[in-house]
Amino acid sequence: MTIEQLKAKFIEKYGEGEISGYFSPGRVNLIGEHTDYNGGFVFPCALSFGIYCLIRTTDRKTVRFASLDMSFETEVKLENLNIAIGKEWVNYPIGVFAQFMKKGLNFDKGADLLFYGDVPTGAGLSSSAALEVVTAVVINDIYGFGIDRVELAKMGQKAEHEFALVNCGIMDQFVSAMGKKDHAVFLNCDTLAYDLVPVKLDGVKIVISNTNSPHKLDSGKYNERVAECHAAVKAIQPFQQIYALGEISWDDFLKVEDKIENETVRGRARHVVSEIKRTEDAVKALRAGDLIQFGKLMNDSHDSLRDDYEVTGFELDTMVEEGRKIDGVIGTRMTGGGFGGCTVSLVKTEAIDTFIEQVGKNYVQKTGLKPLFYVAEIGDGGKKLF
Repeated sequence: MTIEQLKAKFIEKYGEGEISGYFSPGRVNLIGEHTDYNGGFVFPCALSFGIYCLIRTTDRKTVRFASLDMSFETEVKLENLNIAIGKEWVNYPIGVFAQFMKKGLNFDKGADLLFYGDVPTGAGLSSSAALEVVTAVVINDIYGFGIDRVELAKMGQKAEHEFALVNCGIMDQFVSAMGKKDHAVFLNCDTLAYDLVPVKLDGVKIVISNTNSPHKLDSGKYNERVAECHAAVKAIQPFQQIYALGEISWDDFLKVEDKIENETVRGRARHVVSEIKRTEDAVKALRAGDLIQFGKLMNDSHDSLRDDYEVTGFELDTMVEEGRKIDGVIGTRMTGGGFGGCTVSLVKTEAIDTFIEQVGKNYVQKTGLKPLFYVAEIGDGGKKLF
């Protein structure tokens, strides 16, 4: 949908008047999965699709929420912008309003908001983080609060914790706020120190494959993994004083791995610590222009997520297995929280058509689901459009 079409939809719903428009992107994580809430490294990039928000301020003491993607609409009094509404989608933006209110920042005027997304929901490309961040960017700009982008990302994360009840790490909101075109974000999720690393893929493209098996982080599986990681830290602490798995090196982990008596918990920790090392090694490989090594580390990442962290499942594993059969695929892995969603692959340009045709056909035969494929462009973080 074009910007002009979005404006027309806004006017159709709310009437004539001045409109401002904003955008925040979804993301794909190239490597570094389930490390963010463990204080480790991640390596995501912002995508060229995400969530749009059109806004007009009003003299009313209410905020109206509507979406072109969801049927539920509501009008909320300014003083109630910190109260969740059932299990509706509006809790994501309302949760962000609540974070501003927690800081003692008050809203002196109402607003009409219209959201639209071209990032596939339920695909593991962080449509929820894009929704939170675009709301934060809108509020910060329209009401003139002057909060920096890193803090806006943290506020989006808190909104997800408190209003969606998902104990997510900071990665998704951070890259949606801080991403840059043609760069990936090498982020230390403990300190929030980051580098913008140029992604130079001569003759290679990033292909996202949507399994169309929607992931559901709020099903409890995600929070279960968080708890298992905390259990691993407790098991290690008598032998090495750490507060998060991101604090222990791979070599040191190997010395204490057998101290984690629960086999499942041991596997969770093994994935996290090895994935942090893989992410560091992958960034070094990319900086050195070694895409073959980067692809190998992507493959190793998926295998670890499958075997040790157990967050892949039949659909994601099938997509990866079929992808690895195609000449010209440098590396392929699940991306996002797992339990459905998408894979991310590095594919030589001349092999993309074959990849989409063959992987798509074989995936349908094995799963009965029709996949979707996107050749990804790396875009900017949240911004005002007009």
